[in-house]
Amino acid sequence: MTTTGNASVRASGADDEAELSVRVTDADSDSAAAVRLVALVRMADAAIEAGQRYEDQVLALLPRHGGRVERRLRTDDAGTEVHVIRFDDRAGYEGFLVDPQRVALRAELGDAAPHTQVLEVHEV
Repeated sequence: MTTTGNASVRASGADDEAELSVRVTDADSDSAAAVRLVALVRMADAAIEAGQRYEDQVLALLPRHGGRVERRLRTDDAGTEVHVIRFDDRAGYEGFLVDPQRVALRAELGDAAPHTQVLEVHEV
């Protein structure tokens, strides 16, 4: 079964506002155990490149937990990313959160680590 949907995200900052629309196609939407997340990732102003490298490394850990990036989007100023992530099940998501390599990478960045808001979502 293939499901297609639309999502719209509005992000606003102190001086600007942007709207991001994406079209999502998912061939695996019928798995009741799957967990789908949208992560709004805001890079620290003084550490955008370090934050992007961190995200590259952390997202590469997803497959070991049954996860994958369905979409990775970035604003023109590179300060914010939007990730649509899918895990085969909740245990995979929870394992990812406590993955020792992920935890160590985040600790390395300290205050320069990106700020992430995670929303659990589903098709409508």
